[in-house]
Amino acid sequence: MSRTQDLVRLERRRFLRAALTGGTLAAAGWLALPGLLRRSGGSEAMAATPAASGADVLLVCFADDGHRLGSCHVRKLVLNDAQWHERLSDDAYDVMRRAGTERAFSGPHEKPAVPGLYRCPACDTALFDAATQFDSGTGWPSFWQPIAKENVIETRDTSFGWERTAVSCAGCDSHLGHVFDDGPPPTGLRYCMNSVALRFVPRTS
Repeated sequence: MSRTQDLVRLERRRFLRAALTGGTLAAAGWLALPGLLRRSGGSEAMAATPAASGADVLLVCFADDGHRLGSCHVRKLVLNDAQWHERLSDDAYDVMRRAGTERAFSGPHEKPAVPGLYRCPACDTALFDAATQFDSGTGWPSFWQPIAKENVIETRDTSFGWERTAVSCAGCDSHLGHVFDDGPPPTGLRYCMNSVALRFVPRTS
């Protein structure tokens, strides 16, 4: 049995155990990717069924240990306003669903002391590897690239009278922050994210 199959079976067992005991996915410690388990390009994609789902999207899935599982077709997470309020904290809701910005230095912004990756708190899509994080001095978590370009969406933002590039999660369209061209090598980019729009997962091995 392959390592990927082992991971998928483990997640299936955790999902079923939570369902049978009346627990929620969050209580089981697993905020799920927006879709169903399916194969794509010969690799197994880890995901689960959300409360509601939208269009089929192509992401790149990652295990918590950073192992790249390959391309995966999942259903975009679509919820009504009440469901978003239930899923997210008030601060996360303001940032992720209303394109707000948290106060600088109000949340964790420095590179973690241990390896790991960052996931979307809403749909669990993998967004950034901590290995690409750097201290920008701005008070927000900053990265020089996303973990996979397919997992984020970049759009033109002209709010407040100046042009920026907004970044959102491809799995649920939640706002994450903005990307600027004043970052370090090798990309020269600075993905300036809100800490409430990220969930850090320490590397498991």
